[in-house]
Amino acid sequence: MISPHRIKEKILGALPDAEVTVRDMTGTADHYEVVVICGAFKEKSLIERHRMVYGSLQDVLGGDLHALSLKTLTPGENRP
Repeated sequence: MISPHRIKEKILGALPDAEVTVRDMTGTADHYEVVVICGAFKEKSLIERHRMVYGSLQDVLGGDLHALSLKTLTPGENRP
């Protein structure tokens, strides 16, 4: 299991100017919805954005973190 705080820390370690929201989807601390709003995503494809976030979580994916729903936006894009 991994806490929402730890997920946020890991993402901010890679994208320090990001706004990160983490929500436990099942109450089991292993399935999360994450919204990342970051200026570094500007002019990046959706795949590139997701790779940037997944890269910060690679050591816990498939282990403590089983499932991740990911939304990546620039500050000017519509928020969910």
